[in-house]
Amino acid sequence: MSYADTLFINMCKDIIANGYSTEGEKVRPKWPDGTSAYTIKQFGVVNRYDLSKEFPALTLRKTYIKSAIDEILWIWQKKSNNVNDLRSSIWDEWADEDGSIGKAYGYQLGVKHQYKEGMMDQVDRVIYDLKNNPYSRRIMTNIYVHEDLHEMNLYPCAYSMTFNVTQKPGNDKLTLNAVLNQRSQDILAANNWNVVQYSVLLMMIAQVCDMEAGELVHVIADAHIYDRHIPIVKELIERPTYPAPKFTINPEVKDFYAFTLDDFTIEDYVTGPQVKDIPIAI
Repeated sequence: MSYADTLFINMCKDIIANGYSTEGEKVRPKWPDGTSAYTIKQFGVVNRYDLSKEFPALTLRKTYIKSAIDEILWIWQKKSNNVNDLRSSIWDEWADEDGSIGKAYGYQLGVKHQYKEGMMDQVDRVIYDLKNNPYSRRIMTNIYVHEDLHEMNLYPCAYSMTFNVTQKPGNDKLTLNAVLNQRSQDILAANNWNVVQYSVLLMMIAQVCDMEAGELVHVIADAHIYDRHIPIVKELIERPTYPAPKFTINPEVKDFYAFTLDDFTIEDYVTGPQVKDIPIAI
């Protein structure tokens, strides 16, 4: 069993058994038929994934890892807010006629800011600090920018990464860890997708900074299962599980902006059948 499976199963069971229902409350999301999309939720879910032990992909069903990586490259490497730069269509419903999602996600990471060392965007600042001041407690990003929210077609869900460096006894290399802060998460549709892509991001940054990947700590303020997803989740978490896949990154890439999808390899990824036609609340 993948450790990601264990965490996912336990989290879903806890939300279903002990969560708070928003049924009957005033909620923003709607189903495509116009009815309110209610949830059962838990506040403040924290999951830890040790990337030095295994890659945290679910085996209960398949996570499209290359598509998840493509999205994280779109946000963090291309720093794009245009769906035409993305291979999948997952953002299309939030894009305008030109493909823009407004001043959201990649746009915010590409904005340059003045530092003592000069003008840098948030991604370049993270890499600079990890290479030059790795034990700083100020190495973080934030894309939830209030002054720009009115120009975002979707408010950021995963909005902040805080990086922290440690060192294992007897190891010459430093270990890179990170906290992913997420204000809200649709557990069925997005949980493992986000876990996979930010794990890969941590591994990429660790490699270009000559470090080893350590822990990803995932903090979810509102971890919810939509009402129409509950039967799907109940079936999913009763499925057989399999060992975690082997995930590798081309060790020759030392420049964060040189990574392509061809530099990532997934092997021995055995999963249960895909869950098709998941209804998405918007």
